[in-house]
Amino acid sequence: MEKYTKHFFKNIRKKLQEWETAVAIPDEEVYRFIHSLAGSASVLGLHKIGDRSRELMDRYEEKEGRTWTISEVKEELFDIIQYCYQYEEESIGVLPGKQSRSGEEPVILLIDDDTSFLMYMKEELEKIGWYVVPIANPDKAIISYYDVRPDCAIIDIYMDGTNGFEVLDFFKKKLKQQFIPTVMVSGENSKEVRMKSYQMGADDFIAKPFELDEFIVRVERQMERKKQMEELVLIDELTLVYNRKYLSQAYAQVQSNWARTGDSYCLAVLDLDYFKGVNDRYGHLVGDQVLKKFASQLKSETRVQDTVFRFGGEEFVVLFPNTSIKEACTLVDDIRKRFSQLKFQAESDFFCTFSAGVTEIADPTKPFDTWLKLADQALYEAKSSGRNIVKMDGKASEHTPHKTMKIAIVDDDPIIRTVMMDIVSKLPGEQHIQYDIQTFKDGAAFIESEWHMTNPCLVILDGVMPKMDGLEVLERLRSRSDSDRYKVLMLTSRRSEKDISRSLQLGADDYMTKPFKLLELEARLGQMLKRMR
Repeated sequence: MEKYTKHFFKNIRKKLQEWETAVAIPDEEVYRFIHSLAGSASVLGLHKIGDRSRELMDRYEEKEGRTWTISEVKEELFDIIQYCYQYEEESIGVLPGKQSRSGEEPVILLIDDDTSFLMYMKEELEKIGWYVVPIANPDKAIISYYDVRPDCAIIDIYMDGTNGFEVLDFFKKKLKQQFIPTVMVSGENSKEVRMKSYQMGADDFIAKPFELDEFIVRVERQMERKKQMEELVLIDELTLVYNRKYLSQAYAQVQSNWARTGDSYCLAVLDLDYFKGVNDRYGHLVGDQVLKKFASQLKSETRVQDTVFRFGGEEFVVLFPNTSIKEACTLVDDIRKRFSQLKFQAESDFFCTFSAGVTEIADPTKPFDTWLKLADQALYEAKSSGRNIVKMDGKASEHTPHKTMKIAIVDDDPIIRTVMMDIVSKLPGEQHIQYDIQTFKDGAAFIESEWHMTNPCLVILDGVMPKMDGLEVLERLRSRSDSDRYKVLMLTSRRSEKDISRSLQLGADDYMTKPFKLLELEARLGQMLKRMR
């Protein structure tokens, strides 16, 4: 029976590939195909496919006479195509212990030119819910550090062409304002190597080989230490949002991102109205409760990528990355409306409001005070206009910039392409980002296309294809002068460890082994797109 089932799926792929080259598909041909599916699927025990095929048949009349495009056919048969993928996924099985990604899991940057070690550690650490970014090329690690913003960096000391100490030195010198724990690993456990690691600023040294459970505990300890240090040094004790000290570090990140991507940022300054009157009438303990509630609402109602600071007293600052000034004003105004409806209780019930000024950080090469002054001026205008209002910096440009992000699906399997297209088209985006999605049936078609020559591009790339396989496509992309514009997710067979190894050496940003759970793919794509924004 298994032999006939494989033949059944092979015929579906063959028919879809045949139709992809057709200008128009006659209705009777579509009907005959569905009729064939209904009969064969039931005999083979593929009841979901058989039942869905019969439902479609009931809606057709063979002599209707219309013609179809391939897009229309795929849309009509999408449930059947998805069943085909799910059946094959379940029949082969997926790796045990895999967890769906939430987007909030710890992010580990793993730098080692031993690809077998990278593959093993990625698989094991992702079983416990960590998101692992494997880097086989030390030169790529520097760029990835900015993109990934890891919770911990794990660096092998001895790598071909360079060494982990050089990477560690860069992290410590260039990123002084950011505390990211660094753990050095090495097969050499001499006192000299350990001493040098600590002298250069490593937070821990772990000798290879190690026990995985001990390794996990030690890395968890470093990430917990990072969290505690941030809370002690960078978190305002009363309101539990970032304090003023963290603004310089956050603005440095804005400058770094802008230099690489050109993304727009906005800055809002918010100030509670008549707050002195609250303290005078109800006392400072009640005033503290108002501040804590205000900060809590700002944290809960801003987006994950936004950063909230207590600037001083009753004044707060919010940084909005990848956001137009109109969008930022709308976000702040929505918060203002909801906050004004909150009832505070003291000797008598009362309400509080806030005013805000918003500006666009048009050129992050200028000092932060430049933009703070503009936002303050807009805030002053809001106060002068009667308070409880949001004002836009009058000198800011009022255009709404849109960033185009391209997503290429390169796979010779029409079933995979169809399912992928559906997943990608439903990924949550941002108002200012426009996704441009294209599918390619082989590597040569993608490389020869001029479509991907501009804008950031996420490439979902199958490893094995006719004409030009995924590894050759990846090699060509990484040889380009603008190679950092491409983020590549390789799709490989679990049995092809050599291909996985080669893809990491060539600079793939991540990989997944087929078959994979669709939810797992969706979460992985979301992580990569977040790194590109």
